[in-house]
Amino acid sequence: MLNSVSIASKHAICFEGAAPDFFEGALMGNGGLGLVVTTRPDAICLHIGHNNVWDIRVREKNAEKLGTFEEIFQKVNSIPDDLKTLFEDSWYAEYHRITTENYLSVKYPRPFPCGTVMLFFDMRKAEITRHRLDISTGLLTIEFLTAEGVFYTEVLVEPVRDRIWLSTFDSDNRPARSMFNKVRIIPEEDSETKIPGFNIVESGDDSLCFVQCLPSQVPEDKVENEFHPKDKGFSMKLSCNQKLVPVKAMLESALSPVEKLTLVISIKEGLYKKALDIDNNILDINYDNIRNTTIRAWEQYWEKSAVSLEDEFLEQIWYRNLYFFNCATRPESTCPGLFANWMYKNIGTAWHGDYHMNYNTQQPFWVAFSSNHADKHVTYISMVEKILPLSRKWAKEYYGMSGACIPHSLYPVEMNLVPYPVPDWGWEICETPWTVQSLWWHYVYTKDTGILQRIYNPIKEAVLFLIDYMSRSDAHGQHWGDNKYHVFPTVVPELYGLTPGFKMNADCIVDLTLIRFVFKAFIEACRIPGTNEDENEKELAEKCRNILENMPEYPVEQTAHGPVFVNVKSEDPEIVQNTPNTVIPVFPGEDIGMDSPKEVYETAVRTWRRHRNEGGNNLVFYNLQGARLGILDIEKFKRHVKYCMHPNGTCGNRVEMSGGRYADNLDFDYMMHMGIWFENLALPTVINDCLIHGYSDTIRLFPNWSLDKRASFRDIRTAGAFLISASCEKGSVLEVEVFSEKGGTFKMHNPWKGNLLFNGRTLSGTVLEFKTVPGEKLLFLPE
Repeated sequence: MLNSVSIASKHAICFEGAAPDFFEGALMGNGGLGLVVTTRPDAICLHIGHNNVWDIRVREKNAEKLGTFEEIFQKVNSIPDDLKTLFEDSWYAEYHRITTENYLSVKYPRPFPCGTVMLFFDMRKAEITRHRLDISTGLLTIEFLTAEGVFYTEVLVEPVRDRIWLSTFDSDNRPARSMFNKVRIIPEEDSETKIPGFNIVESGDDSLCFVQCLPSQVPEDKVENEFHPKDKGFSMKLSCNQKLVPVKAMLESALSPVEKLTLVISIKEGLYKKALDIDNNILDINYDNIRNTTIRAWEQYWEKSAVSLEDEFLEQIWYRNLYFFNCATRPESTCPGLFANWMYKNIGTAWHGDYHMNYNTQQPFWVAFSSNHADKHVTYISMVEKILPLSRKWAKEYYGMSGACIPHSLYPVEMNLVPYPVPDWGWEICETPWTVQSLWWHYVYTKDTGILQRIYNPIKEAVLFLIDYMSRSDAHGQHWGDNKYHVFPTVVPELYGLTPGFKMNADCIVDLTLIRFVFKAFIEACRIPGTNEDENEKELAEKCRNILENMPEYPVEQTAHGPVFVNVKSEDPEIVQNTPNTVIPVFPGEDIGMDSPKEVYETAVRTWRRHRNEGGNNLVFYNLQGARLGILDIEKFKRHVKYCMHPNGTCGNRVEMSGGRYADNLDFDYMMHMGIWFENLALPTVINDCLIHGYSDTIRLFPNWSLDKRASFRDIRTAGAFLISASCEKGSVLEVEVFSEKGGTFKMHNPWKGNLLFNGRTLSGTVLEFKTVPGEKLLFLPE
C-alpha cells in the first residue's frame, strides 16, 4: 500500500538564503486562513489573509439605466452590421461605459489582507540561510546561522482554528534561545477607498491586538463613526510568552532573548461585533499538542489518495499542488476567489479577486473528485446556493424568464445588482450550465444522496432558464431554416465579444456542449427516486429531451489538415484563443473521448493539435484535454509547468504568444505577479487523467502513460463512487484493486487484452463488467 505521507515528505519546498519576494515565500494555510512567510536578511514576515475577510462594500449605480435583455437586444440588432465593432455606435459605447462603471471604477469588493507580522533580529548575530516547507506535515522550518551554531524557527497553521504558531529550537530539536529583538504588526491600510482605519485594542502586557471594521456601506452612504448592523470585520491578536515592551511605532514591541520563544497569532472574523470577541489565554495551550494535532490533520488528508511515479517531477507536481489546495480551501469557509487566501497589499486583489464563472472559479475544483477530496468541493456548492437568489432575480427581471441565469462575475458579498451586466462577457450563456456542472459531478463521483438533495434544485433552475432562452422566437423557428433550438445571442468566452450583426454570436461550441451536459444530467437526476416527484418536473425533463434531439451540431471548418471544431460557424480555424474553447466537447463537456466514433475522435485530436492559444489561462485546461484524448506529450507538459512556475512551487498565468488579443510588445508576465492563481492548483488532475480515465461508465487504465515507466496510484476516485488502485512497470499492468463504496455496476477496459485473474478465477474479454455491493473489493491480476 502506498504511503502518501512518506512520499509527500520527499517533495518539501526549499529555498536557499533569504526569500523577501512574495512569490519566493512559503505558502501555508488551513483552508480559511492563508499565510505567506517571506524572509529578509533582517526579519521574518508573515503576510496573512483569509477567505472570509473581504471589503464587502459594493457599488450598484445605474440600475435604472440597464433596461431589459429584450430592449438591449433590439437596440444592438438595429446597429448596422457593416461596422467593424459595436463601439463605433455612440449609443452602444455609452451603454458599455455605464454597465462597466460599477466594476471598473472602484477596487471594492475585494479580498482584504489581514496584515503582516514582522519579527526582527540583529543581522550581526544571525543570518537566515534557508527555509524548508514540509508539505507532508504542514510545518515550515527557517534556518539561522549564528556564532553558536544553527538554530531554527518553526511556523505552523492550526488545522481548524485560525491561529498561527511560531517557536524556536536548536539542531538537536531542543528549545533554543530566541534571536528576535522586535515584533511589529502592520495592518492593511487603504486610504484610496476610504476604508476606516484600524483600532488598537488593549489586551494585556503579553500581546498586541487590533480590530478592523469592514463597512457594508459605500463611502458616500456611510455615516462617519457609526456602525451598521451588517458591517463585518476581523481582529488580529499576537500573544507571546514574554512581556512585550512598547516602542515608538504603534503595534510594535521589543523582544528579549527568552530561552524558548512561543508566539501565537489569532484571527477572529465575521460580523464586526464577533470580531471584537478576542481570544484570551491562548498561551495556556501546549505547543507540542498543537504541533501533533497539525501533523495528524495532514496525515489524514494525505491518506485519502496517493501516487508513486518514476517521473519525480510529475510526482512533485501532484503532491505540492494538493498541499496548496488543502491550504486554500475548506468546506466551511467562503469559496476562494481568483487568488484564494494568499494576499499582501494589492497582490491577490486584481479583478476584485472575484468569481469569474467562465472557467476560473470552476477549474480548481476539477482536482477534488479524482484525487478523492470531494469534501473540498462543498464550499463551491455553498457558493452556488448563495448566488441563486441574485441569479433568479436576473433571469426574471432582466431576461423575463424562469429559473436562474448565472452572471459573469460575482462576489461573496450581499448584492442586489449583477456586478458586470455588460452585453459582451455578460451575455456568455455557457456560464449558467458551467456553474452547475460540477454539482452533478459531485453526485456522480460519490453517489451521495444527501448531496443530490442539495444540488438538484440549482441544476433545475439552470435548466429552466436555458429552456426558456432557447425556446424564444429569436432562437427557434422557421427564420432559421431548420427546426433547431439555437443558442442566440451568445458570446464566445474571452473572444470577439458582441459583434455587429451578431456575426459571431450564435451556437458557440462551449454553450452547446455544456448545455448538453446539464440537460443530460437533469434527465438522469429525474430518474433517481425522490427527485422527480411531480408532473411539472417530468414535463421539464421531456423538454430537455426534445431540445437535445434538436440542437445544432458542433460547428466545424475544413483546413488543409482536415476538419476541425471551431467556436462558431465561419470562424477562421487559425484564430488565437484564450481558453481552449474548441476542445471543450472533450473536457469539461465530456461528450467526446477515446470511446467516440473514429471520425469524431480524429476531429477532436486534430482540433487539439492545431489549437493556437495565447497562454495565461490554459496550463491545466489544455493539457487536461490532451490527457483525455490520450495524446498529451508529458515531457512538453512538464516544460509548460516549469515555464509558469514560481519559486514557491505554484504556477502563475504566463502568456505564451501574441497575435491574438495580445500585442507583440506585451509583458508576458503581466498576470504572473497578480497573486497565487487558485485555478492552477488543479494540476494533479492532469496527471490523474494520464493514469486513469474514470469519468465515464467504463474506466480505462493508463490511457496516457507508457507502461514502461513505473507508476502506482491508490484510491483514485471514479464515477460511480469507485476507488481504484493500480500499478504498472516494465510494459505491463501489475495489478488492479477496486473498492465499491456504494455498490452498482463496475466496468473496465481489460488492461491485459487477453486473460486475467479475478479473485483467483481466469477471465477474458475486451470490457470487464461486474455487479458490486457496497464495501466490496475486487482484485485483478495478470494471468
